[in-house]
Amino acid sequence: MEEYQVKLAVLDQKMSDLRPVILKIDAAIDKLSEVNITVSKMLAVHEERISKQEEIDIILFAKIDKLRDKMDSDHDSVLQRLLGLEKRVWIAMGAISVLSFAANNGPSIQELLTHKEPPIRIERSYTN
Repeated sequence: MEEYQVKLAVLDQKMSDLRPVILKIDAAIDKLSEVNITVSKMLAVHEERISKQEEIDIILFAKIDKLRDKMDSDHDSVLQRLLGLEKRVWIAMGAISVLSFAANNGPSIQELLTHKEPPIRIERSYTN
């Protein structure tokens, strides 16, 4: 029986030696569960932020599309005005060229445009 008591005493000693390790493992499990809860909360917050950011991105992309469409229409409007102005400038330059040519060559153009015939004269002829 003494042998059993020795074994019991050895087992009791080993249990008392393992008790601090078991307490440390329990403390570590408690800390891990706290970390798990904290990480879960952080993930929830981050997921909410990501959802809000996606909504904001959708709104911003819609605004960018509207702005691009407005810029395109404004660009087309300005281009049409420039083309009209360019057309007027070319017409004015042509008119100025014609007027300056006419002013420099006025008499020769007038001669080309009007045919000068000698004035008609009625003469009497006397026959004797």
